[in-house]
Amino acid sequence: MRILNVLKQDEKLLLTLLKELPINEIIARLLINRGVTAPADAEVFLDAGLDKLCDPFLMPEMGKAVELVRRAASEKRKVMIFGDYDVDGVTAVSLLKERLRAMGMEVYSSLPHRIKEGYGLNANAVKEAVEKRAGLFITADCGINSCGEVAELRKNGIEVIVTDHHEPGEEQVSCASALLNPKVKGCRYPFRELAGVGVAYKLCQALARDRLEKDLDLVCLGTIADVVPLNGENRILVRHGLKRLSSTGRSGLKALMRVSGLSGKQLTSHSVGFILGPRINASGRMASADISLDLLSCEDEIQADSLAREIESFNRNRQRVESCIMEEAQALIDSEVNFKEQNVIVVAKEGWHHGVLGIVAAKLTDRFNRPTILISMGDKFCKGSGRSIRSFHLFNALCECGDFLDDFGGHSHAAGLVISRDNILDFRRKINDFARASLSIEDLMPTIDVDMQLPLSAATAELCAGLRAMEPFGAGNPEPLFLIRGLSLKGSPRLLRKDTLKFWATDGSRTLPAIGFGMGSLLAGLESCDTFDLVCRPQIDEWYGDDSVILHVKEIIFC
Repeated sequence: MRILNVLKQDEKLLLTLLKELPINEIIARLLINRGVTAPADAEVFLDAGLDKLCDPFLMPEMGKAVELVRRAASEKRKVMIFGDYDVDGVTAVSLLKERLRAMGMEVYSSLPHRIKEGYGLNANAVKEAVEKRAGLFITADCGINSCGEVAELRKNGIEVIVTDHHEPGEEQVSCASALLNPKVKGCRYPFRELAGVGVAYKLCQALARDRLEKDLDLVCLGTIADVVPLNGENRILVRHGLKRLSSTGRSGLKALMRVSGLSGKQLTSHSVGFILGPRINASGRMASADISLDLLSCEDEIQADSLAREIESFNRNRQRVESCIMEEAQALIDSEVNFKEQNVIVVAKEGWHHGVLGIVAAKLTDRFNRPTILISMGDKFCKGSGRSIRSFHLFNALCECGDFLDDFGGHSHAAGLVISRDNILDFRRKINDFARASLSIEDLMPTIDVDMQLPLSAATAELCAGLRAMEPFGAGNPEPLFLIRGLSLKGSPRLLRKDTLKFWATDGSRTLPAIGFGMGSLLAGLESCDTFDLVCRPQIDEWYGDDSVILHVKEIIFC
């Protein structure tokens, strides 16, 4: 069971929000918990209108980038766009490609092969740009640390625009013709947490201010899939993007929604992040990301259906491979990891498919509440992928271990690396030395943040409607969770498909249905206890109409 962390709100801030805005106390407390404390910021958060998007020209070199694109268009120069192989990168490439072709430009694109080439700008892409005689080269979701490759492109007379959102390393690219990244030192852009596709969108916005809504389906996909914070500008892009995505005119996306069971449904950040996103990622993980790029730009419905089915097949294969690696990694953890001494899990094995290591690392991080790095061992060089907990900045940790790594990159919560086989043990020791100095015992204890305590009587349809104003939920804007105490069981609980537990909870005055996914193991405990507390979110029960409330349970605390 996780430790409950019931959040507390500053009462002065609460009174200010209630005085200045037409909102109730629950919404005000939720806003404060998410760092939205000023009335003006709260208005933007709740309104999230497209008119609140930041001026793209606040990025220091946006004017230069726009000038380079327009000059290339007027001089009929060829353009090559190079992106990452994940959803963020693929959507960014698709977005830029579509925009520049609409300007009448001859555009090529290139995505690296995850297994053969790995992440980032590479020599093959430079060679291809030179051979195609490109006059302009644009990176999407990569390039910030590709100093050598950018220098080589410039040496060959090719102008380079870097669009990226990753953390700059010690030797960030300095010779690009224009650099667009809100995280570079000295950047005055108001919002630094854009995804790669978000940065690409800002360039498109600067090039053609009339294209605000058309591209938001792609922006929404990449932003959610890259797990960037859904606050600030990202919240605006995703909120409007979800509406656009639900009614998208793109044949490829419509076909993918059909094969994944989402056709005709109102999309949420959850359905994008856990259903659409993994499928678009699957081709890059198991084969080539070009298949997903083709899907996004496909206009023929028959071809789109074929590509969507191929991607669905890749996704099923990905799930099988992932399950196998999960079992093997767990066995290694059981035999090799001493949790009293190791705060960071580092395990390595030959033959692991590098394309799914990040997914497995994320699941193990959730299971053990420890940063986890999985390494697929080659003859000499090995590739690894890691995920982290919120109190441990993984990219900074890898910087401390740079002497043992051949290459690395990433964010606070996710990173990839290349390492020599001979350095794995030393790397494990070094990163754990760093973790011991920076992590406390409390940091490693699994916790669940609860927004506030709530009586069962407050779990109404009106509350559920109010909570919708907080959507979309995701990183940086988590689903609201409430603690309801002193409940007892009414009737007999039922075990449904997929280990789902359904029961009825009462406080003596009111009774509501409750459902807990993956909670089948708690059935016996629920039947035998007298009272219990729930951590849950009240939602409208779609099966029974707009006035019916059901509690979506995240934790059951037996009293």
